[in-house]
Amino acid sequence: MASPIPLSLLRAFEAAGRSLSFRVAAEELALTPSAVSHAIRKLEDLLGVRLFQRQARMIALTAEGQTLMRHVADAFDILHHGMETVSNRAPRLLRLHVAPSFATQWLAPRLPRFLAANAGAEVRIAAGTDYARFSDGTFDADIVYATATTAREASGLVRISLGDETVMPLCAPALAATIATPADMLSRTLIHSDNKVLRWSDWFVANRLRAPALHGLRFDRSFLAIGAAVDSLGIALESTRLAEREIAEGKLVPPLAGRSVDLHYAAHFLVYPRSNQSNPLIARLSAWLQQEIAATLGS
Repeated sequence: MASPIPLSLLRAFEAAGRSLSFRVAAEELALTPSAVSHAIRKLEDLLGVRLFQRQARMIALTAEGQTLMRHVADAFDILHHGMETVSNRAPRLLRLHVAPSFATQWLAPRLPRFLAANAGAEVRIAAGTDYARFSDGTFDADIVYATATTAREASGLVRISLGDETVMPLCAPALAATIATPADMLSRTLIHSDNKVLRWSDWFVANRLRAPALHGLRFDRSFLAIGAAVDSLGIALESTRLAEREIAEGKLVPPLAGRSVDLHYAAHFLVYPRSNQSNPLIARLSAWLQQEIAATLGS
């Protein structure tokens, strides 16, 4: 190689290789897509290899591009970590996007403990139905409800499961006293959460019952369904993790505990860009989430 490769060319290559999009890379670097494309062409000319396969609406790394991507990504991580180590301005702000029900029911009540353990840290939380888009730098991490991730998205993201959750019928104590068997659910008012992966139809199948026609109350968020169950409006099929405060306070009880089949699944995930792996606040958040969940399961 006759001369050193300009860092700007490698930065354009890393952003495009991580996102597999010149447009997304351009937005991240505050450049135009043509400028990113030009930078990568220049890098290819300097190296004498083709780094991307260019098609009409997408790009893909060549074998040589994949090899270079691994080394460049590692190098930027090391460089970022080194600058953070010697800087007095280590990140103190964590911008977190969270699934609404998880934010309301589980995270918010525990947040004081995280802040107490991370003196000086500031956490900004947005709870919305859309998943965080990291390309514009608005969020550092997202706690998402069970969602499929495309191969392109997964290549640039770290996705950590927050463990299995148990889903079971929950209702007010007075209503629970009238329920003796799973079949009793057929004639009760059911509270539905329309956006859940596991629904009443799944519970009836697991308990070898034919699911009744859709009836009862319907909500688009778990925290609304849980609130309706507390108000004795019916029986909710919800995660005991999301409803743990209501269960602990005796406002909700499982009417068929030990007498029916419960459902289990991985419901929530901590997701963040691989480029944020060296962010110490994200590392602390991940460890803290796992500790809180383990403590709940062990209690």
